[in-house]
Amino acid sequence: MNALDHLIEALRRLPGVGQKSAQRMAYHLLQHDRAGADALARALQEAARHVRHCERCHTFSETALCKICQDTKRDARLLCVVESPADQAAMERTASYHGYYFVLQGRLSPLDGISTREIGVAPLLERATDGQVEEVILATSFTAEGEATAHVLAEALKARGLRSTRLARGVPVGSELEYVDLGTIAHALVDRRPS
Repeated sequence: MNALDHLIEALRRLPGVGQKSAQRMAYHLLQHDRAGADALARALQEAARHVRHCERCHTFSETALCKICQDTKRDARLLCVVESPADQAAMERTASYHGYYFVLQGRLSPLDGISTREIGVAPLLERATDGQVEEVILATSFTAEGEATAHVLAEALKARGLRSTRLARGVPVGSELEYVDLGTIAHALVDRRPS
């Protein structure tokens, strides 16, 4: 393989990028944006060299503890469990959660051989039983695997006497009911609360 083929194959590793998209990106970078290609290469090398997992919550960090884990103003009674650093970043963008996090390394998927060991359930349970945590918020996705992960975690936390809650599901803000999928409407009915 030549250098161009290696670049295309490397770009195909990105989620959602197929052969044609990888080719378009490679051709664009090499034909129209050589400076961008150099910047991308340097940024990837720097990130691969310096970014690691936070020792406490397992999100991405360049230091032993990430900025959130170092923030003593956050509420130590709350621990939010998410599937990935991207999910943690989404929660932070809401500016409505002020506790700490635990980032799983994915979600359970027995068909793919991903068990509680691979996603880091043991370290989560150790963290949750540190004596400070009073509530564990399960913010896994609402896919079948995410639901299974939340169920397994809830049972394990309950067995240790810890309170766990699950993110609510419902109709998105600003949406019209006729355009919302039926599953979302059904969950919103089940999870309804007083107005």
